This record gives sequence, structure tokens and C-alpha cells, in this order.
Amino acid sequence: MNKPLLLQQIIATLEADREVARAVLAATHEAATHAESKAENKYDTRGLEAAYLADGQRRRLHEIETALAAYRKLQPGAADEGRVRVGALLCLEHDAGERWFFLGPDGAGLKLRHEGQEILVISPRSPLGQALLGRQEGDEVELRVNGRLQRYEVLEVR
Repeated sequence: MNKPLLLQQIIATLEADREVARAVLAATHEAATHAESKAENKYDTRGLEAAYLADGQRRRLHEIETALAAYRKLQPGAADEGRVRVGALLCLEHDAGERWFFLGPDGAGLKLRHEGQEILVISPRSPLGQALLGRQEGDEVELRVNGRLQRYEVLEVR
């Protein structure tokens, strides 16, 4: 798999998400400040609810912009002695079979289709990302998720 192209795809996806978030923020801001959102009595909370929604959209836009900045700085170099680090493309064996992951600096949860494979972006802040840092091909990691033990084997690090 071509990691530089994957990085470009991640950045393009985040840019598209940013444009959607900007449009939604503009709409929620308009709703929050529109004359019809003014409370008609003490129980009318339309304006307050719209303001909370606009604030949430503002935070989401900031998260996307932060992720974009981190990915633009990321150098898609070769794996460091085959060890997992931020920027690594990984193939893991799990109960359900093989799965590809990209350990990015941010933007966890993005799912991409690249060269016929589904790739899930994870970050070092996730339990799986933390467990994988510094591991190498052949290593196994175990995580307890919702009381259930999950095992992963690192098949490939790029």
C-alpha cells in the first residue's frame, strides 16, 4: 500500500469533513441568533438549545482543523526498525480475521477504502493505539474492552 497516497486521502477526507462542519456551524449559528429563537416565555429554550448546538459544532470544527494540522506535519517515512509508531500502517490479526489500521496523530475513527482494503484510523490516545506503540511484527497485544479480552497479533508494520 502506498502510504503517501493514504495520507493524502486522509487529508482530503478531513478537508471534506471540515467543509461540512463549517456549513453546519453557519446554519446552527444562524438558528441560535435568529429572531425566532428568542424566548417567548421562561420555559421556551429553543434559543438556548440552538446555542448549545452551535457551540458543539464549533468544537467539532476545531477538532477537525487540529487533526488536519497534525496530518499535514506527519512524515510518512518507513517504519522505525519495524516498530509501531505514529504514522505506521499496520495489519493486525484479530478474532474476526486480518484488519488494516493506520496509527495517526489524530482523527481516530475515520474509515477509508484504500487499494481495495478498509483501513481504520486509530490514534495513540486509543487503548489499541497505546497498546501497539513500540510493538513489532509478531508481537501480540491484549486489551480488555467492556470486560471482554481481545487479542491482536501484529502481522505487518509499514
